[in-house]
Amino acid sequence: MKTTNIKLLIISLIITTLLVLLISIYIAELTKDLPSEEELKNFSPVLSTKVFDRNGEIITELFTEKRTWVEFKDIPENLKLAVLAIEDHTFYHHWGINPKRILKAMLDNIFHRKITGGGSTITQQLAKISFLTHKRNLKRKLKELFLALNLEHNFSKNEILEMYLNQVYLGHGAYGFQQAARIYFSKNLHELTLSETALLAGLIRSPMYYSPIKNYDRAIKRRNIVLKRMLDLGYITKEQYQQAIEEQPIIGYFSIPSVTAPYFIEYIRDELESSFSSDILYTGGFKIYTTLDLKLQRAAEDIVNRRLSILDSILRSSEPVQAALLAMEVKTGQILAMVGGRDFRKTQFNRITQAKRQPGSAFKPIVYLAALEHGFTPASLIDDTPLVFYNNGTDWELLATTTDFSTIDYSKLNKLKISNKDEFLSNLSKLKEKNKIWIPENYDNKYYGKVTLRKALELSLNSCSVRLIMEVGPSTVIEYAKKLGITTPLGPTYSLALGAYEVIPIELIECYNTFANNGIKVEPYGIVEIKDRFDNILKTCTPKESIVLSHESAYLITNLLKGVVKNGTGKYAKNLGKTCAGKTGTTNDCTDAWFIGYTPDIICGVWVGFDVKKSLGRDATGGKIACPIWTEFMKVATTNILDKDFEKPQNITEVLIDANTGLLASHYSKKIYLETFIKGTEPKTFTSEEQSTTEESIQEEIDTGF
Repeated sequence: MKTTNIKLLIISLIITTLLVLLISIYIAELTKDLPSEEELKNFSPVLSTKVFDRNGEIITELFTEKRTWVEFKDIPENLKLAVLAIEDHTFYHHWGINPKRILKAMLDNIFHRKITGGGSTITQQLAKISFLTHKRNLKRKLKELFLALNLEHNFSKNEILEMYLNQVYLGHGAYGFQQAARIYFSKNLHELTLSETALLAGLIRSPMYYSPIKNYDRAIKRRNIVLKRMLDLGYITKEQYQQAIEEQPIIGYFSIPSVTAPYFIEYIRDELESSFSSDILYTGGFKIYTTLDLKLQRAAEDIVNRRLSILDSILRSSEPVQAALLAMEVKTGQILAMVGGRDFRKTQFNRITQAKRQPGSAFKPIVYLAALEHGFTPASLIDDTPLVFYNNGTDWELLATTTDFSTIDYSKLNKLKISNKDEFLSNLSKLKEKNKIWIPENYDNKYYGKVTLRKALELSLNSCSVRLIMEVGPSTVIEYAKKLGITTPLGPTYSLALGAYEVIPIELIECYNTFANNGIKVEPYGIVEIKDRFDNILKTCTPKESIVLSHESAYLITNLLKGVVKNGTGKYAKNLGKTCAGKTGTTNDCTDAWFIGYTPDIICGVWVGFDVKKSLGRDATGGKIACPIWTEFMKVATTNILDKDFEKPQNITEVLIDANTGLLASHYSKKIYLETFIKGTEPKTFTSEEQSTTEESIQEEIDTGF
């Protein structure tokens, strides 16, 4: 019995010794490549990521690490407390790891059946951001623990916190809080308020998600969580908390990330940071090949700034006029040039991808598309006569089709205490302001009587657009807008026909691109290929296509928009000297001016306006303000492209039409033009002598207006 016990004891000792030996070997293997304390303190990423244009010309090394080291004694106390509060309030009481947090994280990971993270102290975070990857697996986590213990053994708590505050990534290429303070607030670290330090501390968890540049409201909510945590831990008083909560930090870059194409760089940065971790992206020596054409980008920036400087001198406004320009390849959706504003140093708000503005008449082609697919043709006649609507509380109700107000049924206006024409006229201005009466007026209050669908779009006649949406229904128009790429909310009202609801410029330009691209919708994109430092391809991007319109419908709209340039509000674009189509847009009081136009190869959209709803001045229409910018840019963009017409579907026919009757032209016709139809939809009747004499010739005076 005694011998047996001795044998068991020996076996146990041997097994234990072997286990200890195996664990020691595993730990030795696991920790052999961990850095020394000297290597850690001197650690500095050096490999920048280079961004190239479509021709291989370097745009920027935007992603080179930005870091400025600040000694512990010079770091504000509020910042230290804010970081400790939100990241590791027991930092000065543990020895590198927090067993309770690790246990909680393990239980969470078991519950989710995967490594979801969590449990890391500031010391562990420093270990990870300095030399370890962000890959979530057990081996990396163990290395992190051992390195954290090593750090705690060789450095003081203050030294560890100093290294962490100078190396943690905080978004937009900023490593450490000093550089983040300069980028987000244009300040040095010691100049930050309590509110600002709390906001920066809140970025640690997810720098781009909580970025105040990308989402200000989300950043403020995160800041408030940090401040509440500081209050609960007794780091700040109630008075300090209340004052910091009420403060609204002003965000702005200290320096621009790129001299050329800064808005485009920020646009692709979003995609890059969603695909790669910051430690790899900003230090891994990547090569990013983009769709941008630097020659066109420089031309776009120069043209926009020069044209707007002239406009500034006319307006003499206390704030500068803003503009946005986007140019793309029609077939692929590759972005060739992007101008999101005049000065990236003053405002990083990208008016191409982030702004929501009323499109005015630039929305009308969508209305006309719906009409063409619901029984109308380019030669259909529409009444261009005044319309008067009354807001009955649920919808717009048609009151009259003439502005002499003689045919109004005043019994419908009892709620407004109006019973006759005199009372109506005396209160008309107030009724319009209160959105009770709506009269969709044409530019300069001119009306043309019966006009063809083509002429209505060429002259951008508001009353005709409203009549069309009354015929096909607002809901139908909304369906087409969504199908073409509009994601912003659109109301099912008649004012939708005049572009009363806000859209995002890049989405509206995408709609027009579908017309140019024969009914094929392509998503705009800016990155072609991503390679690592060894030229291994990490990602390749190709056009994302979907057919949303028939070739015939797209061609009919394009053909109508060619007429807008040839005979209508976009006639300035004729100066391009090449085949093109496009549409102007102007909102009430000339607060927004648009022109979106295209050739078979390149599409470009231009918006001009103030960031607030403010008039650009009398007669500052899309045709006069935005179209010249478009034309000058497109001259550069199409310099080496041969002129050609748009591809015509086989199912399209052309016939001579009487401009005054919309019927087939005859020898009685006074004005004839060649119109395009889907075969079988063209008129079958010739204009008679009686029709040619009774139909008045429409007025030929054309204004460069809405």
